[in-house]
Parts: sequence; structure tokens; C-alpha cells
Amino acid sequence: MKDKEIPYIELFTDGGAEPNPGKGGFGTILKHKGRQKEFFGGYEFTTNNRMELMAVIFGLEKIKTKAKVTVYSDSKYVIDSIEQGWALKWRQNNWIRRKNAYVLNKDLWERLLEVLEKHEVNFNWVKGHAGHIENERCDYLANLGIHSENKVKDDGYLDYLENIEDYQEKSITKEGDLCRKCNTPTIKKVPNKRKVKKHQTYYFEYYLYCPNCKAMYMVEDAKRELLDNNNTLF
Repeated sequence: MKDKEIPYIELFTDGGAEPNPGKGGFGTILKHKGRQKEFFGGYEFTTNNRMELMAVIFGLEKIKTKAKVTVYSDSKYVIDSIEQGWALKWRQNNWIRRKNAYVLNKDLWERLLEVLEKHEVNFNWVKGHAGHIENERCDYLANLGIHSENKVKDDGYLDYLENIEDYQEKSITKEGDLCRKCNTPTIKKVPNKRKVKKHQTYYFEYYLYCPNCKAMYMVEDAKRELLDNNNTLF
């Protein structure tokens, strides 16, 4: 018996917020064998990038069976994060960025990567507001979402606002803080001898050091006034 042919579907998307962040909307078009379906949605408070992501996610989640899908988007943020493998790397690192902070929009990246595993998907970038018929239509649909009366809350963005400190880069200030490059606990090191530049008015009594990747961090608490500006401290 001949295997069932996998359908080919085109997915066109766009999203935005006015202002950014602000009222948001997305537009999605699905095409298959001359048949076309359009969708849009609106959110009370969100961002451009979240709406660009939501447009793709919504379209892929609407597909009921495994398909070969070509996604057309004008968002470099979405396309490069998938095509360059960044999103997969973020997931492998438990959604922690290099500088010890959570990846922005990780809730939507989780959804997108999950639905991508159900289909064979490739991404194409299209220039926005350049006369591309479907992209212009998706922009129109996204604006319908922005100005709709039944906008919903973007719980993922509200969660971000409530826990914004978790998404910000954390400073390396004390021994044991995680290295920004490899997340290894840092240790304190005291230099045996340190050269002093002419007119220098301070020095660092110690520094924090990563025993794994050898990164060094100068911290404010280690800064000391230089009383005798000779060539060496000792």
C-alpha cells in the first residue's frame, strides 16, 4: 500500500504592537492546493516580537496532520533564531543566556519548538511593507487584532513583567557567583604582583576567576585607593 503523501502548506505571518510594548495583534494565512484560510488575534499588552512569534505558532498549531510547511515572515528575530539554531541552544541551556539571565519570550519559544517537531518546516524571510501580497494581508490582519474589541491578556508577557529581574543580566559581585560564559561558580584570586599604569589612582586587591573557562571579573568591592603611584604595588 502506498504511503500517504505528506501535504505541502504555505504559512504567511505578521505581528506587531502599537506602541511597543502596547496593544498587539498577529495575522496568519494558511494555503494548501488553492485553498486559503485567514486568522488574526489581539492582545491587550504585549510586544512586536511576541506577536511575530505568536503568528507562526498559531498557524502551525492549526495544521491537523503532519505536513511540509514553508513559513514566510518579515521577522529576522524569528527566522534567525530558528535557522541559526539559537532557539535550540537556548532550550539545551534551560533557557539561560550567556550572562546568567532567562531568554526573553521563552514561553513562546518552547511552544514553537514543540510544534516544529510535528512537521517538516523551513523558513523564508520576506521584506515587510514591500508589496508582498500575503505579507501585506497579514499586516492588515494583525492590525485587525490590534484594534479588535475582544483582545485577551498575554499571560506570558505579564509573567515577564512580574519577574523582570530573572530576565536581566546578573552582575558578578562575589565569590560563588556563576560565570557569565559557562555558569561555573567563580572563585576569589589575589594577584602576587600587579603593574600600575602612570596616573592610576586605584587597584584591585583581588578578582573573581572561573576555574573552568578562565574568565576574570574585576569587582567594585575589590577596588582600593592607590596611595603610592610607583610602578608596582609592593
